[in-house]
Amino acid sequence: MKLLLLIAALMGGCAGEAPQQEPVAVEAPALSAEARALIAPVAAAIATEEARQAALPPPADVRERLERMGRLDQAGRMAGIAVDLSALPEGERQVAMAALWAPVTALDGRLTGELLPLVPEEGWFLPSVYGEQASSAAFLIIQHSTIEQWRRFVPVLEPLALAGEIDGQDFGLMYDRLAINEGRPQRYGTQMTCKAGKWVIDYANLEDPEHADERRADMGFHWTLAEYEDLFAHYPPCTED
Repeated sequence: MKLLLLIAALMGGCAGEAPQQEPVAVEAPALSAEARALIAPVAAAIATEEARQAALPPPADVRERLERMGRLDQAGRMAGIAVDLSALPEGERQVAMAALWAPVTALDGRLTGELLPLVPEEGWFLPSVYGEQASSAAFLIIQHSTIEQWRRFVPVLEPLALAGEIDGQDFGLMYDRLAINEGRPQRYGTQMTCKAGKWVIDYANLEDPEHADERRADMGFHWTLAEYEDLFAHYPPCTED
């Protein structure tokens, strides 16, 4: 499950993550039939999961609601991971990438709006209360939200991670995402960058690289930096900004 969470968080703006390449304003007709066929599985996966959930009885409680929201969060991303746009002409690739992630981004905003009113008074959905799956789902939704939400929740999550109340990998992912977006070095090496068509770790933008694996171990990460980078070795080629 945790591997799934790491990879799913990856496509969020990418991002454990491989950062999702920023969407640009494009007209759908600019896409060729080939490009539309390549990206179609992403929107289809979201629609399929929405239909599946619509056929279910209403969620019994917040825990079940979060679990369903988490599955919806991941549906398009899992389909998107398998999409290889490298065969498209270079000029169309970025347009197709933006169109591919557009339905995912729209869903992210919707899920964030649904989640925020559910946040308990103690500040987070503790696994001991809501279950690990629900807590991780809430993390993914916030991870795929906005920098304002990361700034809100990183200070809440850090003491919980240090106390073992939440998964340290979840905290590390969000901490690094916030650091990168604020122009600071990441601490745990979770945010990947695209170089020569491959997702790699940018060691030049990593806090104290010599001790990064120690920090990862302290937070409960299952892989060293080298092992983590190797997870992305067989991903479809990426495109540098």
